[in-house]
Amino acid sequence: IFWAFFNGDLKMSDIVKSKNEECVEKLFKYIPWGSSTCSKKATLTPEEPTVIVKGDGCRVWDADGREFIDFRNALGPVTIGYHYKEIDDAIKKQLDDGIIFGYAHPIEGEVAELLCDIIPCAEKARFLKTGGEAVAACIKLSRAYTGKSHVIQIGYNGWLNSLATNANVLPGAAASNCPEGIPKELSALHHAADWNDKAGVERLFEAFDGEIAALVISASYHDMELGEQFYPFLRKITKENNVVLVFDEIVTGFRISLGGIQELFNVTPDLAVFAKGIANGMPLSVYCGKAEIMDKLDTAIISTTYGGETLSLAAAKATIAIYKKHDVVGHLWKMGTLFWDGLRALFKKYDLPFEILGFPPISLIMEQKDAAPDLKERLLRNIYKHGVCLYNGGYINFSHKESDIDEALRRIEEAIKEL
Repeated sequence: IFWAFFNGDLKMSDIVKSKNEECVEKLFKYIPWGSSTCSKKATLTPEEPTVIVKGDGCRVWDADGREFIDFRNALGPVTIGYHYKEIDDAIKKQLDDGIIFGYAHPIEGEVAELLCDIIPCAEKARFLKTGGEAVAACIKLSRAYTGKSHVIQIGYNGWLNSLATNANVLPGAAASNCPEGIPKELSALHHAADWNDKAGVERLFEAFDGEIAALVISASYHDMELGEQFYPFLRKITKENNVVLVFDEIVTGFRISLGGIQELFNVTPDLAVFAKGIANGMPLSVYCGKAEIMDKLDTAIISTTYGGETLSLAAAKATIAIYKKHDVVGHLWKMGTLFWDGLRALFKKYDLPFEILGFPPISLIMEQKDAAPDLKERLLRNIYKHGVCLYNGGYINFSHKESDIDEALRRIEEAIKEL
């Protein structure tokens, strides 16, 4: 062993576990999948961080102290930045008065009013904790309002709503048949349709004429611009058939536009769900919409102890204030354009078979057909090695400044050179 160390053939890290490895060992020992969130499972170790222990602005640190310029942003919720003073101060101030009570706190009404001022479709709003359960609430509400049972779903709307045959059980991952764990009788009421597939949607309306309660849609990331024609089509066909149109704005709200995709494309749904970005990472979701539909909640019961939890609402109130004070969305578009155009230029410079698709606040890295099977994996490993965190693409937050973007691109270029 001594000579192996002396000759450089053996390193201490070969026999002593890093803190990252110790953490992930415990995660896999006690948690199925290694994380309570499927997308947070690291697959490109040891370069990719297995755990993150700290964040500040647009940077994060793993258990071994490695720093990364972060474009994952907690999978989207961190739109302002980690450890952002105004938001943290609002949470701490509210903590002094209490987290949750046996009655509603005034901040619940305050934040609902702010959201109704921002979101085009929102006449009334209510709170839950996750986007998926808020979509489920809209589905139940739509069924109560229309008296009908069938649901059309486009895109990924959260795990508990992945019920249809060939539904997206994770973003970009569709079940080959009826999703595992879902009774066929329940699955038969849910129908998956593809993004921008007008003919497919029309066929479903013909097949289940008079039986459809709701159409729920989340936007496609890589060709979101097609929504400019697709959303008006959906608005028209749902109105003609007395179907509740539900926009899943979990990703698009507070990122693509403050009021979501409905503001960007000027198409107003009946109900909408917002979650990621609404409170800069604190657990909060909102389902909102027309008062006449929302008022069905008097009899179609949806209730949760933690809906009015005050720390998340205080974070949301502070986050909305920052959006109003600064052009946050404009910054996300500007910095996103700078980063993705820069990365696109690097791919061209080094003749790499990748392309960047999507709007600048959230874009995807897509392989071209002639790419080597392992090239993207090797590229991402090197990018992690040089201290940049990406997803299948990535998100921009308000704390990304031009200097951070420039530094990230320099690190990525060094990673590319090593391929």
